[in-house]
Amino acid sequence: MDTFKPRHYRTIGMTIGCIAALWSVLLLRQTGDRQIANPTFETSQPPPLVMKGGDPYIRALMRTISASEASDRQPYSVIYGGTHAKSLDRHPERCIRITSGPNMNNCSTAAGRYQMIDITWAKMARKYHPKQSCTLFVFQCAYSFESKYQDAVVHAWLSDEQSWRMNIPELLKAGQLEQVRRRLSSTWTSLGYGIETNTVTPKLAGIYQQLLKEELAQKD
Repeated sequence: MDTFKPRHYRTIGMTIGCIAALWSVLLLRQTGDRQIANPTFETSQPPPLVMKGGDPYIRALMRTISASEASDRQPYSVIYGGTHAKSLDRHPERCIRITSGPNMNNCSTAAGRYQMIDITWAKMARKYHPKQSCTLFVFQCAYSFESKYQDAVVHAWLSDEQSWRMNIPELLKAGQLEQVRRRLSSTWTSLGYGIETNTVTPKLAGIYQQLLKEELAQKD
C-alpha cells in the first residue's frame, strides 16, 4: 500500500499528534498527584490541634503534615477520599479504592488528621496511646481514635528519637525542616520526597514557618 500522504494531510496528522501528546502529559500530571482528603480550607490556615501543651516545633510539624494529608474542616474524622467517620471510638478501617496515582486500584484505609492507615495506627497506638483498654490477650486492645488521642499518639511518635533515628525537635529548632521532611516522607508521602505529592506540597515550608510562629506565640 502506498504510504505517501499529501502535505496538508501530514500537517493535520502532526497537529492531532501534538494535541494528543499534550493531553497525555496533562493526564499524567493529574494522576501523579496524590488525592487530598477534601481540600475545603485555606492551606495556610489549618485548624489548631485539639491537644494542649507539647513541643511547639512538633505541634507546628503536626499541623503541617495535616495541611497536605487531610486538608479538611473536620480533619480528625476525614477518611481517604473525603467522607467522614460517624464514630471515632476506633480507627474506621474502611478500605477505599485509590482512583489515581502510582497506587491506583489498590485501596487505602488512611483516616484522621494524619491519614494513618489502620496497621500503622494500631502499631503506634500500642506504643504511645495514653489510654488503652486491653483484654487478657495483649493483642486484643481497643484504641480510641478521638481527636485528642490522634494528636497525642503522633506527638509522642514524632518526639521519639529512637523511632526515627533522629532528634526531630532539635533538628527543627536548628532550622533543618527539609531533613525532617525527607525522613518522614516514607510515612507521609505528600511531604515532598515521597511518591505522591500534591498541590499543597510546594507550599509546606512556608506553611510550617507560619504555623511555628503561631505555636511559639501561644507558648509565650
